[in-house]
Amino acid sequence: MLTSTTLLFSTIESELKTLDKNLKTMVTAQHPVLYAAAEHLFNAGGKRLRPAIILLMAKATSNQILDHHKRLAEITEIIHTASLVHDDVLDDCSTRRGLKTVHNTFNTKIAVLAGDFLFAQSSWYLANLDNLHVVKTISKVIIDFAEGEVQQGSNYFNHNIYVQSYMEKSFYKTASLIAASCKSAYLLNIDDPNLSNYAYNYGKYLGLAFQMIDDILDIIGTEESLGKPVGLDLKNGNLTAPILFALIEEPKLISLIDREFSQLGDLELALHLIKRSNGIQQAKDMAFEYIQAALTCLRKLGSSEAIISLKQITHYIFTRLN
Repeated sequence: MLTSTTLLFSTIESELKTLDKNLKTMVTAQHPVLYAAAEHLFNAGGKRLRPAIILLMAKATSNQILDHHKRLAEITEIIHTASLVHDDVLDDCSTRRGLKTVHNTFNTKIAVLAGDFLFAQSSWYLANLDNLHVVKTISKVIIDFAEGEVQQGSNYFNHNIYVQSYMEKSFYKTASLIAASCKSAYLLNIDDPNLSNYAYNYGKYLGLAFQMIDDILDIIGTEESLGKPVGLDLKNGNLTAPILFALIEEPKLISLIDREFSQLGDLELALHLIKRSNGIQQAKDMAFEYIQAALTCLRKLGSSEAIISLKQITHYIFTRLN
C-alpha cells in the first residue's frame, strides 16, 4: 500500500491487514491451477481503496465495524478482482499491479474461469450475509459489469459516441460497485432509505471521478506509475473522456482512430495531439465536479472521524493527477 494511503487508512489499519489475510483463505478452489490463479491475484496486493471506503462508511453508521461489514469489504474486493481478470483478458493487458496478468501467467481459459470462480465465491459469501436488500443491491453490480463490457466492446474505435455514453459505461464498470457497497454498509446497520441513498450517491460520484482520473492518467501517466503501458485504452480503441474532448480540437485524431493506429507512430502522435488539446483539462474539470458532488453527499451523513477520513480519501483521489 502506498505511504499516502497508509496515512489515510490509519484508523482501519488492523481491519485492512485482516482483510488481506482473509482474501487468501477465502479462495478455496479444489483445482490447484484455479487456486494458483486466484492466489496470484491477491498476492499482487493493491491499494485496497474500495474495502477501506466500505469499512469507513460502516464506522460512520455506528462508530464501530461489525463482522458483517468486514465480510462486505472482502466480498467487494473479490468482485472487483474478478472484474479485473476479465478486463485484462478483453483488453489483452500484459501486466497488472506490476505483475503478469492471469491470462499471461496461465492462459486465457484459466483466466476466464478464475474470474467466473471469484464471482461465484463472492455470491456465496454475499448470500451468507443474510440480508436480502444487500444481496439485491450488490448482485445488481455483476449485471452492471456485463452491461459495461458490452457497451465498451460495442464502441471500440467509435469516435461518434457521446461523453454521456462514456459516463454510463464508467458507471457500470467502476462506480456501480463502489456505490452499491457504500449503500450496503449502511443497510447492514441502519435501514434508513435517505441515508443509504446519500451513501450510494457518494460512492457513485466518487467512482465516476476515480474512473475519469484513471482515464486521464492512461494518457499522461508513466508505465512505472500505471503498472501497464501508457495509452493502452487508446490503443485498444476504448475512447475515454479526454480523448472525446480532444477530438473537437484535433480532427487529425479521427483518421488515426479510423485506421486503428495501424501505422508506425500513430499511437504516439495521437497521445501528442490529446496532450496539446484542452481535452485533459476538460476531463480534469469534470472529475473535479464529481469529487465536489461526492463531498456534498458526505456532508449529509453527519460528522465523525470516519466521515473526515472519507473526505480525505475523496480529496486524495483527485490529487493523483498532481
